[in-house]
Order: sequence, then structure tokens, then C-alpha cells
Amino acid sequence: MRILHTITYYHPHWTGLAKVARLLAEGHAARGHQVSVLTSRHDPALPRHEWIAGVDVHRLPAIARISRGMFMPSFPFAAHSMIAEHDLVHVHIPMLETWLVTGLARRRGVPSVVLNHGDLIMPPGPFNQFIQHTLRGLMRRGLEAATAVVAHTEDYAQHSEFTWPFRDKLHYMFPPSDIPVPDRDEAQALRARLGIGKAPVVGFAGRFVEEKGFDYLLQAVPLIAREIPDVRFVFAGERFVVYERFYQQWAHLFEGQAERVIALGLLHDPQELAHFYAMCDVFTNPARTDNFGLVQVEALMCGTPVVTSDIPGARTIVRACGGGVLVEPRNPAALADGIVRVLRDPAPYTKPRAEIEALFGAERSLDAYEALYESLLAVRRPVGAPS
Repeated sequence: MRILHTITYYHPHWTGLAKVARLLAEGHAARGHQVSVLTSRHDPALPRHEWIAGVDVHRLPAIARISRGMFMPSFPFAAHSMIAEHDLVHVHIPMLETWLVTGLARRRGVPSVVLNHGDLIMPPGPFNQFIQHTLRGLMRRGLEAATAVVAHTEDYAQHSEFTWPFRDKLHYMFPPSDIPVPDRDEAQALRARLGIGKAPVVGFAGRFVEEKGFDYLLQAVPLIAREIPDVRFVFAGERFVVYERFYQQWAHLFEGQAERVIALGLLHDPQELAHFYAMCDVFTNPARTDNFGLVQVEALMCGTPVVTSDIPGARTIVRACGGGVLVEPRNPAALADGIVRVLRDPAPYTKPRAEIEALFGAERSLDAYEALYESLLAVRRPVGAPS
């Protein structure tokens, strides 16, 4: 198959969305498919065209950033040309140009798959809400024209006012998950470098934005410390995000608890990330909203149990494997209780890597997407045929 992925930010942009897109693209390229990516040149230092692990990556110049999006004037022309050269288009949303891609694909009789990585939820404020309303409207048009829509979990889709109206063409597939096996000695060495020693460690990771709910964890820190005085918290990710100033609102708690809360920064090396997960005694995802929670799977693969908000999508992982505890969302006290519970008795929630891979591993996901692509191509309509 000749598969075209369209996405706003691709590798080396470090988000869960970009990671899933890359694992799909590279995984199918490794299976012999011809895979291309059309994306933004979000960093001017990046080449406009390069091959990455067998994937043909095309980056378009952007003349402006609109909140989380990039304005690429040449996108319509590039999309029109590249869609004609491929058998199927896979769109990763949120993406401003979704309606354009699926519309062009439909006109050419090329099947399109739209993968919703999570409903667009912007911070409060008139401008952000205007962006959310406008972009959701454009993406909704894109979903109308799409051949198929994919959600990571049925649980999330059923609670999504944006996705559920398209349930007649919805498919549910766990995203591909993959992380190197950690080296326990290296994990202990990381503890030593951070001055943690044998203290219990709670890990959290991601962009410090409102939807991740890290403010609830910061409020839970003194509650957890009251029960486990030597506990430490280690954050791997970006604190300062261009399109959102959420960290600045909570810097007083993050930096004011510096004796307990440590910032590692963004970890680009997958092996280093694996050592981080393995170093932790528990990993937490206190999100307000999360369609799946890839970090939870990665932590579990590295032998670390999780504590996560009992919210649509994110709770699927714990429900499926029993590798952690679900807690009431937006509740620092409930979060603290859950973390203390797992720190004191992690054994019931620590699962073998093979068990997690069997449920959430990359190969299972690649198989599922491959089967979906093939089923859509089997009924591909001729160019110009009525829809």
C-alpha cells in the first residue's frame, strides 16, 4: 500500500500524538508499505525533505503559528499532489487542514482515515475559545468527508461530543506503544545523580498544560509527604509551552517544593525515558482529559505501576491490565490516597512486560490498522464516482 500521513507536527516534535504517528508510519514502512508524511516545518532548522527510518517526510514552511496550529500556505497544493500519488490518506487530528485533506481525498476516490488523538480542548479565554470553536467546526467537516474515523478507545469516543456523532464509521484501536527495556543499574544511577537515593519516587511526564492536571498533583504533594515523609516527585517534560502559560500559574508550588519536586526536562532518548520510568516507584497521570495515556503504558512496560484519573479513555489501561489504581479526577486528596496506597503495596499492580505488550504493543496496533486500510481499499470507489 502507498500510505500518506498528514499531521501538523511530526518527528522530531516530542508529543504523544507525534510518537503514535511515527510508530505507525515507521512500523508500516518496515512491513514493506510505501509511507509518506506531509507535515509542517515547525523548526526552520529542519530539512524540507528527508527519509526517516524508511518514511518519506515532506515538511512545508509555516509563516505563522495559530495557537497550537501552523499556517502553511503551500499545504493545499502539496496535499493535492501527494494524495494523487497514494492509495490511502491517514489524517492525525487535531489538524486545521483536516477538512481539506479528506475533501480532496474524497474527490479523487482515495479512502481517508481520520485518527482523533483527543478532542481539542483549549484553555479559558475569548481567543482560545474562538480557536476551539472554529477549528472544531472545520475538523467536523473533515470527519463528515472521511471514509473512516478512529478513536483509541470506545470509552473515550462515547463521551466525546465531537467524535460520537460519527459512530456509524468509528473504529476503535489502541495506539502502538513501544519503549526499550530499561537497564536497572542505569535507573539506579539516575537516582544517584538526582540525589534521591532509596527514597520513594513518584514520576509524572508530559507537557505542563492544563489538560494534564499536574496542578492537582502539586497540591497533593504535602498530603503524600505527610504519610511518606521522604517521598520525591520527578517530572520529565516541558514546563514552558509556547501556546499556554499554565506552568506559570503553578510555578509557586512546583518551585516552592523544590526539596521534593525535581525537573528532569524533556527526555529525547527513548532509552533514557525507559530508565526514568524504571527509576520511579509509581507513575501518575492526574489528567483532566486524556483519550488514552500512552505514558501509562510506557511506565507499565518498564515495571512501574500507575495511578491515574478515572476519566474516559485514560482509565482503559488500568481496567484492561490491573496495573494500577484509578482515582477520582480533579481531587488532590483522592490522588494522594491512591499514590500512597500503591507506594505502600506495589506488588498487586506490578505486571510483567510481556503481559502489557500483549495488550498494547506496537505489533498488535500495526496489524489492526493494516487490516482497516486493506478493508477500505477493497471497496475503494472509482475516481469521480458518486459518494
